[in-house]
Amino acid sequence: MPAFAESAAEPPLADSYYALLRRDQASNRVDPCTTVVPSAGCQVQQPPVAECQLPMIDVGCLTAPGATPQERAACTAAIAAAASEWGFFQVVNHGVRQELLDAMRREQVRLFRLPFEAKTTAGLLNDSYRWGSPTATSSRQLSWSEAFHVPLAGISGNRCSYGELASIRDVTQEVAIAMSKLANTLARVLAESLGHRASSQFPEGCDERTCFLRLNRYPPCPFLPDAFGLVPHTDSDFLTVLCQDQVGGLQLMKDSRWVAVKPIPNALIVNIGDLFQAWSNDRYKSVEHKVVTNATTERFSVAYFLCPSYDSPIGACEEPSPYRTFTFGEYRRRVQEDVKKTGKKIGLPNFLM
Repeated sequence: MPAFAESAAEPPLADSYYALLRRDQASNRVDPCTTVVPSAGCQVQQPPVAECQLPMIDVGCLTAPGATPQERAACTAAIAAAASEWGFFQVVNHGVRQELLDAMRREQVRLFRLPFEAKTTAGLLNDSYRWGSPTATSSRQLSWSEAFHVPLAGISGNRCSYGELASIRDVTQEVAIAMSKLANTLARVLAESLGHRASSQFPEGCDERTCFLRLNRYPPCPFLPDAFGLVPHTDSDFLTVLCQDQVGGLQLMKDSRWVAVKPIPNALIVNIGDLFQAWSNDRYKSVEHKVVTNATTERFSVAYFLCPSYDSPIGACEEPSPYRTFTFGEYRRRVQEDVKKTGKKIGLPNFLM
């Protein structure tokens, strides 16, 4: 088995892959069509994935004081249509300054360049560092990535340890505030499109104590073609706002096949989460998606997750609903139980009536 030299900053992803691969081999779970053994020097040719451009929506009129009711109505209709047909869309004139996103990227790079030991033990960003897939039971469940999954309340809290990275606190907090404003605006528009008179607090129970900002890095993976940076999944929230770089790698399920999302400069990606699909009675779609790694180039992204409190009931826009009443905490616990038992998330089907 070859030795892969990793810098002091890199998480031991190759070690995890080999450990899981040995487990696969011991239990005869190795699929030669999907599993690569680096020591054999083989390269598996994967079928090509078509590239798509998500619906692009100019959302500036939602907050512009001079926008006409007709402009707002057309924008609302476009957002609702994309949420129903794709579950994903891109937005421009979104109110998150490009200079701020550029600053976030610089701080993010500097953060991930820290030694692996410091990232795991120094309590950075409220001790939110994670890497790989702790619950993985096979090599195909490994996410080739590292991330800081930061509660918004923890960004400015006293428990955060920053040291020389004090500047990241201000930038991260500013990004979170801007993305939060956008996410809440879009959530209200989507709710109103279904006839719901959404208050400024919709979805109820979502605030800085419950929402998250995730800083992602996907290291290059030169020996494993199409390795998962993030395994296929849906998001367990109401709404996600994503800023990705130009490397590419995000793919989503459309018409029963994977399509690659073409990165567009200055655009943010928005996708519907499981909770919004349940609340909308399946009118809006929480779509399965994944990230595939690049063989030579690292990839960075920042994601904002609009989540309610754990005791918040996830209602419905109207009755009858195909889902029974459940709280966000109950949903998260069931997801964690399923992942631990089966290695994958089941999600909303667990809560059908």
